[in-house]
Amino acid sequence: MSTTSSPMASGSTSKSNDPLRLIDVDRVQFYVGNAKQAAYFYAQAFGFEIEQISDLTTGERQSANYLLTQGNIRFLLTTGLTPDHPAQKEVGLYGDGIKDIAFTVEDSVAAYEQALRNGAQSAYEPVETTDEQGTVVMSGIKTFGRVIHSFVSRTDQYALECVKDRGTFMPKFSQVGDLAINEYNRQNPTGLFYVDHCVGNVELGKMNTWVQWYEDVLGFKLFKHFDDKDISTEYSALMSKVMDSGRELIKIPINEPAAGKKKSQIEEYLDWHDNTPGIQHLALLTKDELNTVGQLRRRGVDFLEIPESYYNIVWDRVGEIREDIDDVKDLKILVDRDDKGYLLQIFTKPLQDRPTLFFEIICRRGSESFGKGNFKALFESLELEQERRGNL
Repeated sequence: MSTTSSPMASGSTSKSNDPLRLIDVDRVQFYVGNAKQAAYFYAQAFGFEIEQISDLTTGERQSANYLLTQGNIRFLLTTGLTPDHPAQKEVGLYGDGIKDIAFTVEDSVAAYEQALRNGAQSAYEPVETTDEQGTVVMSGIKTFGRVIHSFVSRTDQYALECVKDRGTFMPKFSQVGDLAINEYNRQNPTGLFYVDHCVGNVELGKMNTWVQWYEDVLGFKLFKHFDDKDISTEYSALMSKVMDSGRELIKIPINEPAAGKKKSQIEEYLDWHDNTPGIQHLALLTKDELNTVGQLRRRGVDFLEIPESYYNIVWDRVGEIREDIDDVKDLKILVDRDDKGYLLQIFTKPLQDRPTLFFEIICRRGSESFGKGNFKALFESLELEQERRGNL
């Protein structure tokens, strides 16, 4: 969202020995063409509560902002109200999409200054917004393509624990009144509660550059590595490295295309995203995959189709699971196992007209992997959709 507050002076000190200790995902911010309509889409389709709003009615003159919540997931949908607002410019270039994966930290200024010392480029300098309820300080650094990471520190009634308890998100936000969709979602929860990971797509040859960036700037570590032998079909391939903050926080896989007979999903993404890297999908965690996917299907969410043949061989590879295997098959859910357990996952079709953003719904039963055994079936399904769009 925009703010009229003045940039803060530098020199703040952090309460932690590590100013870049990431406490939580403060929010995932989307730039969208119409925040009000997008809010109702995510509420109806995925069960989010439209909790708070910041717009002309609350004194915000530059943008409209809708805070959507579910479990520990906070989506902030932002639309510019003026032609020169950054959100309007980016929507014109990229369509609706994710702009900011923001992290809560103890001291935004200290985190920002440390990130710059580590080699980051500034997206925006620290800005403080304050009122009688408390203070929020935000600063931001650039990462791949159009994406930024904001550092957010909060005090008093704007502290994160208060926000999680339905407290006001920040100045110029107000609670939304009674909405029928919110009541429906409370009565019919979909069970999503955490952002498990977000996947970034970058250009050919840039994956290792951004892996190094996350190591040097934010102190992330390499968690998993998949090459074109792991992620390939007859027609296309990609490579991926998964970066981890090491704190049971969000993981960030970074994908780049690999040589193939036809165009990979990464290349399709870049083609329709103004040849600019960005976030391809979010994985949202549930504790009950069958219930969540059943709810989402009843709400009209479109998922990728999985061929019947997948289920003829998957159980030999995965073994016994606690879920009913007939229900898993009926809901077209993918299953995979690693040395620590198994997972269930399913992927939506694109959430908008451009094929540049989708969600994964994932349930982990001990597994820490990303469904390596499902890559071939998943990518063949993706290629069928690419072919339908004329982009394979």
